Amino acid sequence: MGTDMSEAIHQLIHDRGISEELILRTIENTLVAAYKRRFGNADNAIVRWNDDNREVSIYAKKTIIDGVYDPVAEIDLEEARELNPEAEIGDEMLIEVDPKDFDRSSVQSAKQTAHQSIREIQKDSLYSEYKDKVGEIIIGYYQRERNGTIYVDLGKIEGILPKKYQSPREVYHVNDRIKALITEVNKIPAGLQIVLSRTHTDFVRAIFELEVPEIYDKTVEIHKIVREPGYRTKLAVYSNREDVDPVGACVGLKGVRIQAVIRELEGEKIDILKYDPDPRRFIKNALSPAEVRDVIILDESKHQALAVVTESQLSLAIGKQGLNVRLANRLVDWNIDVKTDAQFEEMDISAETRRAVTELFGDADEYGEEISRISELPGVDTAVAAALLENGIEYIEDFLAIDTGEMAALKGVTAEQLDELRKIIEEYVEIVEEDEDGDGATEGTGEAPQAEAEWAASGETADAEAEELEEYECPECGAKITLDMTNCPNCGVGLSFEYEE
Repeated sequence: MGTDMSEAIHQLIHDRGISEELILRTIENTLVAAYKRRFGNADNAIVRWNDDNREVSIYAKKTIIDGVYDPVAEIDLEEARELNPEAEIGDEMLIEVDPKDFDRSSVQSAKQTAHQSIREIQKDSLYSEYKDKVGEIIIGYYQRERNGTIYVDLGKIEGILPKKYQSPREVYHVNDRIKALITEVNKIPAGLQIVLSRTHTDFVRAIFELEVPEIYDKTVEIHKIVREPGYRTKLAVYSNREDVDPVGACVGLKGVRIQAVIRELEGEKIDILKYDPDPRRFIKNALSPAEVRDVIILDESKHQALAVVTESQLSLAIGKQGLNVRLANRLVDWNIDVKTDAQFEEMDISAETRRAVTELFGDADEYGEEISRISELPGVDTAVAAALLENGIEYIEDFLAIDTGEMAALKGVTAEQLDELRKIIEEYVEIVEEDEDGDGATEGTGEAPQAEAEWAASGETADAEAEELEEYECPECGAKITLDMTNCPNCGVGLSFEYEE
């Protein structure tokens, strides 16, 4: 019996993963349950193991009396002295009970108790073990499929891979090796339920931690992952060390690291890009692999932005069925609208931007604020503004005052860039020419007119200019005319104005 008992204990430890202490306690409880079933009371039952825990015995503790009234708890003096000649009335003796003496119902009840105890112990033990593994990768083998759910052999227990957590590009067969993420560990009446996933973004994160040492040791950290399982994943990373390129670390030498991840995801496309706290640069990176020419913030509070790309990059930026821009939206948490250069030109984006800036800084006329520096112009190329500053030109009036020859001598800027700057000035600012007396006419002093740059209120510029211009009478018909007219609106006669010195 000792050998059989020892083998059974070791088998339980090996197969069920239950500790020896719990198994011994379960056997004790089983014997006590059988004793109680046989004798009706187990208060005097005592279970003892030998020194190496190979054999177990159960005893009935009985009191020695002269005249037995309760044979379960008492023993007659004469019978006791047959076992121990020195026995006396009032002493207690341990009388060994042979388990074979238990009737069939007692044994069956004990078995049920043992099985239930072992199941509960195993459930608690496995729950404690796997609960700490939630979020970790585990490897198992395909066992069977039912209603789309795959049952995976994990060794000690069986896990489930629901249909919704399976990649659409993956097909499995019996005994196929499956690597998955543990997402849930639940106790259920039938035992323990281990829920696995291959579509969770943390599955991709865990794979990268296995393949990229810099991510595992936190030299490179993952800012965010977004994924359309089976199709595309976007990964934003950044480095905690200036000498480590986060994207290069993830790609690996000759792409060996990223290829290992792609193989694990059965060929799913992966875009690794650099995280940037500047939303413009982050949005530009997020639309990878498309090349974005410019990013314009339409509404910062509502996280609305416009990405401008060339015609050849439009389909790449949007992606098949809008997948690329949709993932980019989720990655940067902005609503991104992608337009080509031509589409951008057709939009009244300049007016929208002007209104947004006006709302941000208030009414220029009300507060008396003016744009005077080139760098303050909306949409101006910062490189052009910096180059002009190096040439000693900081203010708009300085730029307008230089002649063609001086313009050509400027260093660091091209003629095209200067033409673009002049267009921006014409679009955003109003040039007011004043004489020294401030009467609106420039005297013939030979000096360049003084220019003030002010916000042009959208939609009201033409009316405001008309009100400011002095009115005259047409020499032919007497109709009212202003200095900005070239023909009389009434009779059509040509007009010209001369300034007297």
